[in-house]
Amino acid sequence: MLAMPAYAAELNLSVELPQLNVAEYHRPYVAIWLEGADQKVAANLSVWYQNKDTKEGHGTKWLPDLRQWWRKSGRTLKVPVDGVTGPTRPVGKHALKFSDRQPALANLAPGTYTLVVEAAREVGGRELVKIPFTWPAKSTQTAQAKGSSEIGTVSLSVKP
Repeated sequence: MLAMPAYAAELNLSVELPQLNVAEYHRPYVAIWLEGADQKVAANLSVWYQNKDTKEGHGTKWLPDLRQWWRKSGRTLKVPVDGVTGPTRPVGKHALKFSDRQPALANLAPGTYTLVVEAAREVGGRELVKIPFTWPAKSTQTAQAKGSSEIGTVSLSVKP
């Protein structure tokens, strides 16, 4: 009996957090999710926040600063969420990879979606970047979007 290799659909992305020349720098909170054609959240992919107590309190206090994500999904989540939430990230490019075998994409119906990346920073700005794509991909799809302040280049690659 011959074994056929198993292939899984993939969603690969790179999120760049730019170096900012400011007097008081705080790492941004970032939410990354997928929206369906109805603009409702189809899947939460990643949420980066200060996940330990500090003298200002616990980082969940500022999750509502990610306004779009908070209104659409965040306020109904009980954080932390295994496989979704994690600590803030430093300046630089951050690669994320999701397979159709992971919970976020396993039950994603075929259709048109939008990858949304939102960043908000204490004593800083707020920014939202969107990239449309089709799931599942019939052939490799690639796209990029660039923020103007809090988010650098966001690259998306969807593979069948």
